[in-house]
Amino acid sequence: MTRKRGLAVPAVALLLVLAGCSAPALDSGASAPPAAGGGDAVATPNADFDDPERDVLGWEDGYWYNESIDVNQSDGLSDEELDAYVGRAMARVEYVRGEEFDSRVPVNVISREEYRNRSSGGSSGGGPSEYERWNDQVWEALFVTGETESSGEAIGETRSSSVAGFYSPSDDEIKIITDTPESPTINNATLVHELVHALQDQRYDLTKAKYGGDTQDEQLATDGLVEGDAKYVEQRYAQRCGGAWECVATPSSGGGGGGSGGTPNLGIFLTIFQPYSDGPVYVHDLVSSEGWDAVDERFENPPASSEQIIHRTDEEPVPVDYRDRARNGWDTFSEQGEDGSDTVGEASMYVMFWYQARTYDAETIDPRSIGNVQSRYDTYNYESEPSAGWGNDRLYPYQKGTDAEAEYGYVWVTEWDTEEDAREFQRAYRAILDAHDAEQRAERTYVVPDGEFEDAFRVTRSGTRVTVVNGPTVDDLDDIRPRRS
Repeated sequence: MTRKRGLAVPAVALLLVLAGCSAPALDSGASAPPAAGGGDAVATPNADFDDPERDVLGWEDGYWYNESIDVNQSDGLSDEELDAYVGRAMARVEYVRGEEFDSRVPVNVISREEYRNRSSGGSSGGGPSEYERWNDQVWEALFVTGETESSGEAIGETRSSSVAGFYSPSDDEIKIITDTPESPTINNATLVHELVHALQDQRYDLTKAKYGGDTQDEQLATDGLVEGDAKYVEQRYAQRCGGAWECVATPSSGGGGGGSGGTPNLGIFLTIFQPYSDGPVYVHDLVSSEGWDAVDERFENPPASSEQIIHRTDEEPVPVDYRDRARNGWDTFSEQGEDGSDTVGEASMYVMFWYQARTYDAETIDPRSIGNVQSRYDTYNYESEPSAGWGNDRLYPYQKGTDAEAEYGYVWVTEWDTEEDAREFQRAYRAILDAHDAEQRAERTYVVPDGEFEDAFRVTRSGTRVTVVNGPTVDDLDDIRPRRS
């Protein structure tokens, strides 16, 4: 999912049924944590829902959080209905989150076709950019997109099919994506989710570099906080619908709830979705143990890895030392990532093992285990033996030449908490190669003879470090990463 900074903050619709496991429904009858936490106290509306003398939590733009509104989406939303819908939703976000909006949040509607054109991956002409060629190697190393696929196009297609709306920090507005822009409808969950992002932006300024992340894993980690906060409030909101709160019904078809399009790449979808799955559990644990102030503290110092989100830990990644020793024309992409490298992290490694098990029957993990969740705020399970115990990793894509005949490879250095963790990762990685009919050509050296991942691989372990070297041929491996004499 490696991306450049400045992207909008989206709400991802849960469109897929993965490995026969559907997302568990929220238990609307279960008890929820206390409503507001932090900020001013929530004012109690009187029976007539009169406007307060000053702006208070739970009242926004003329509407109380528990006030009835006359909104019917069966024929789409009028401008008046949209104003009422957004105003009360803002009041409800304030009530649940315990923070006050500084100003009203504009909500605009765009067609899915327009969004797809905006988010489509790939270059506009002249072949893939250096960034795209670099990122292609990251996703190929994860065995999610192959040599003839564009990772940028796959990411764009997956997002355009699954994103229901997004908040743009640069524009300070929410954009709802719909297939029927002339008569738009908005799902409650989408509207509330994006309003939380607007509240975050007003409070923390989401354009700050610390919310962008320089690597794929850092992006997933910060998204685990940002999306986790929004998804958690969304779920707390949903628990009240049909009970304590009257909520606007959404027609079964229309906009703001996911859209049509091609089949998303499941590996990319699962990677993008991880913060929306594990993030709410992470935030719930913080709120339950320390209150909303703990969430505010994490926004000041965001999580550093997806491992911290998955396991709710403060364990920091260990340093990974690496010195480039490539020869015979092989070079890193020194201007991309962190000195040419990316860090994919535990979440992306889990997806690699799951995707290969589900798609190619690799004996890595049981793909059905993705449904083994413990918390009602969780959707999918991102824990597995070969990805747990992650200490850190750095993945260096390499290239030889820059024209149409250019060749590519990578070195992936992984560090693990224990030697047993390293062996488990190495075993599962070998199982992926076996699933692609890899042939052993030398000690710890393998060749996948054909298919999307046709290449040579050298997989070595030294203590807690496992290193994968990839190149077009066995001879290229020693040029990309020469063996020490």
